[in-house]
Amino acid sequence: MSKHEPQPAHEDGTVGRTLGVLDLVAGFARPVRFAELLPVSGLPKATLYRFLQTLTNQGMLAYDDERQSYAPGLRLVRLAHAAWAQSSLAPVAAPYLDALSAKTGQTLHLAQLDQGMVLYVDKRNAARPVEMFSQSGKVGPAYCTGVGKAMLAHLAPEPLEAAIARQSFHRFTEHTLVDAQSLRKELEAIRVRGFAWDAEEHEPGIRCIAAPILSQSGRVLGALSITAGQREGHDALESYAPLLLEAAQQIAKAAAAWRFPEQNREDGQ
Repeated sequence: MSKHEPQPAHEDGTVGRTLGVLDLVAGFARPVRFAELLPVSGLPKATLYRFLQTLTNQGMLAYDDERQSYAPGLRLVRLAHAAWAQSSLAPVAAPYLDALSAKTGQTLHLAQLDQGMVLYVDKRNAARPVEMFSQSGKVGPAYCTGVGKAMLAHLAPEPLEAAIARQSFHRFTEHTLVDAQSLRKELEAIRVRGFAWDAEEHEPGIRCIAAPILSQSGRVLGALSITAGQREGHDALESYAPLLLEAAQQIAKAAAAWRFPEQNREDGQ
């Protein structure tokens, strides 16, 4: 699916299609005109215009009269900040990322799973940063990233199959897993090993080791990774595994104490 295509609305009717248009505008990552939106929206001209007007009236989009373009609105920014504070692991995990960063000096990523995709929610740069795709707020594939595979490996069977069905299995490098069967085999190995690898599967020259962040009952809360470039060998990166696993466990414990969203369902409340 192109980044400019709206997400499927399923059976959510008008609300789902309206939110799909919001996703579409955000996906351009710049102010976008109606003429650019129309051919990729899959909507009739009048319907798209109506949805854009509704989103603008509600402050979810901002319209620039001079440039005749749409961009995410300030109300959406306020909601995003609230979601970041209340629903992401970033606030509760921050001190543990800081401590792990100080110990390793490597690039760290904190991620959560969103509709079968990886959402990066926090990052710490290395002393000698490695240029790479991921950054906070960015979405990436799950099947070929360390954090993605670490989370997929610990999903219950039904959510796992739904997540696998959402994977594109695009070949990014010669090392990328390109089918569901290969991915399932790799996920079995991750469950046994306790952590996941990204051995240049998403980006050439980028390797990482990742650990799942699991609740006491085994529910996936997120994942944490340590990333290194080609200058770091496999053994050197694996030597960080004990520190990585310890940090992931600390974050999980802190998240439970913080009453991480959905934790109430585990407690029967």
